[in-house]
Amino acid sequence: MDIDISVKKQDHTEPNVQEKEAITRIAQKIIDRGFVTPAVFFLELMKPFSLLGSHALVFFGPILTAFIRQDGYYRATELLEDSKNVEFLISEIERIDKENNKNKKEVKS
Repeated sequence: MDIDISVKKQDHTEPNVQEKEAITRIAQKIIDRGFVTPAVFFLELMKPFSLLGSHALVFFGPILTAFIRQDGYYRATELLEDSKNVEFLISEIERIDKENNKNKKEVKS
């Protein structure tokens, strides 16, 4: 009796269009709330632990989804599972914040 218990390595590819849109919305919410610097710092710090962090979010999901929408929450946990998506989130936060700062300077001039 031979049992195959091999683990398939996940193929982490670049985020698709829907995932990029969702990540961009998350980035915009972070910027709107004024958490650019702490969010980037925290995400950079936790990037190596993205899989573990997403599992922790799933664990706390039943409590947190009492206060926020369930479907969006669990979709975000899936996105944050891959470190490439975390890197994309960081770059989106920085890109949008840079554009906002540039627009503010143009308005003042």
